[in-house]
Amino acid sequence: MNTFTAFRSAWRSLTTNLMRSILTMLGIIIGVAAVITTIAIGNGAQQSVAEQIKGLGTNLLMVVPGSVNASGQRLGAGSNQRLTEGDAAAIAAEVPEVFIAAPSVTGTFQLVSGNANWSTRGVGTTAEYLVARDWPLAAGRAFDASELAGSAKVVLLGQTVARELFGEEDAIDRVIRIKGIPHTVIGLLARKGQNAQGEDQDDTLLVPISTFRNRLSGWLAGPLKRVYAISVKVHEGDSLSDAEDSIRALLRQRHRLAPGQEDDFNVRKLTEVLQAKEESSRIMTLLLSAVAGVSLVVGGIGIMNIMLVSVTERTREIGLRMAVGARGRDILLQFLIEAVTLSLCGGAIGVALGAAATWGVASFAGWQVSLSAGSFALAVCFSAAVGVFFGYYPAQRASQLLPIDALRHE
Repeated sequence: MNTFTAFRSAWRSLTTNLMRSILTMLGIIIGVAAVITTIAIGNGAQQSVAEQIKGLGTNLLMVVPGSVNASGQRLGAGSNQRLTEGDAAAIAAEVPEVFIAAPSVTGTFQLVSGNANWSTRGVGTTAEYLVARDWPLAAGRAFDASELAGSAKVVLLGQTVARELFGEEDAIDRVIRIKGIPHTVIGLLARKGQNAQGEDQDDTLLVPISTFRNRLSGWLAGPLKRVYAISVKVHEGDSLSDAEDSIRALLRQRHRLAPGQEDDFNVRKLTEVLQAKEESSRIMTLLLSAVAGVSLVVGGIGIMNIMLVSVTERTREIGLRMAVGARGRDILLQFLIEAVTLSLCGGAIGVALGAAATWGVASFAGWQVSLSAGSFALAVCFSAAVGVFFGYYPAQRASQLLPIDALRHE
């Protein structure tokens, strides 16, 4: 018996008991669908974290004010406003691992352009902020030195703000009013998307830090030049931990903190938080895939049970085939093909069901998913392997029957 004949015979046997074959495939169908959906959700979660890391900027440290005690109560982080523009300049000049240090202050402003208005988060900073955050411009230019020195009334807009104020029109060289003061749009920031907290990073604007102090938030003006944060970009290849230690030692010296006295600032590695989140999602994906794999094993056991029943039901048929010249390997091949066909058909249906379930998760739950050809191939190959593994014993048992005993079977 050649392979084609064995396959045709196996297919005819499976379609004769179609309902039993479908019920046998259920475990494989559910297992493959679960594997496909789980991998797609896990890959989507990892891609989302990778995009958030890219959105933050690579090799980035954030220096923010620390906490402070007031009247015996410990206030939250950021309450001890002792960071200054001088601290940022010192970090950039004196810490060898640091490439750029950009100070920033923030506030919420109502923007007006013609009949349109929009409330957004404004950041007063320097041109180095764009480099530190790996944030290119989609159009226009950044601040120059004269604009930073002269508190120029210029602004860079995020994509969301530009869309809300100007729609599809070009925002460059347009004028918007911030606190009643006209500012000219000189640049449009490239799209960033959401951050780790789900906030729209494109809903923002940047102005020179001197403009923020002197024109938009007068209480920040003065000789100390306090800042809310310092974005520090470390040289490629240098250790973030070494840079963190150097920054901490420098700021303690500049702030005249005594040995044993608590830092009045915090140095944060934002990318490490997201990388930990990525690792957690990867582990969760592996665990869920393992659970889905159990469904495939259960489906394989179901195939073994049905094939054993089939061998018992068709014992006389097997004896008759052997009596007219079929060899043991022909019987083995026939039953093995039946098991693999069951498993592969279940795998194919499971792939379609998994793709549909993934689409449903993306559409209705709003999760980011990522289907890949590799996950399809893995699921189908695994289902075929399940068919071979669990179908071999019943097939071997059928092939070892003696013709005389098989013909006498009632």
